[in-house]
Amino acid sequence: MGDAVATKKTIGRVHVRRQPSRGHYDRDSIYEVLDEGLVAHVAFMEAGQPFCIPMLQARIGDAVYLHGSTASRTMRILGGGAPACVTVTLLDGLVLARSAFEHSANYRSAVLLGIFGRVADPDERIAALAAFTNKLVPGRWEEVRKPSRQELKATVILSMPIGEASAKCRFGPPTDDGSVDAGLDIWAGVVRMRTAFDNVEPSPGLRPGIPVPASAGRLLERKG
Repeated sequence: MGDAVATKKTIGRVHVRRQPSRGHYDRDSIYEVLDEGLVAHVAFMEAGQPFCIPMLQARIGDAVYLHGSTASRTMRILGGGAPACVTVTLLDGLVLARSAFEHSANYRSAVLLGIFGRVADPDERIAALAAFTNKLVPGRWEEVRKPSRQELKATVILSMPIGEASAKCRFGPPTDDGSVDAGLDIWAGVVRMRTAFDNVEPSPGLRPGIPVPASAGRLLERKG
């Protein structure tokens, strides 16, 4: 297990209350979910109204990064110091029990609380953009044109330290194996889920003779 993320002082707000045995507070558990999950749901308040926006995220070290347009309301609010909640969820399978009540899902999730800050350092901004690109398609950053000065100027990079955070995971079969329902002639078990890439579709404007890049080819080879 890795070092703890939340201290006893801060663990209260991220403590897993429902099924507490499924809660994890070490860095390795948090990192695993963040690194595998592409999309984070980022929640914040504006003028008393809650918003929750799906956004691409990437982790570098002990911080999570977001990026967006300088014209984005979300980036403006988060970059202005609004408290935020970041949630990433991975669905691993559906849990089919004998009774409708006991159906569930196997999953891994992470919840982070904190405040984002704007990243101004040029090297850190480039590193974040490289992390976003390679998070989507490993190795893609080395295949593409790098951002221009104008593109960098139009992009906001935000970073939040991973401090107050927890993970919650469920694994295994349905919980009614040892119940009276186990005597019913009803199938029970887990339907595992995986994500895989199916094919590549060349852009309509792609010049003839340009092969599928190595990064995309590796995505097609992945079994999920």
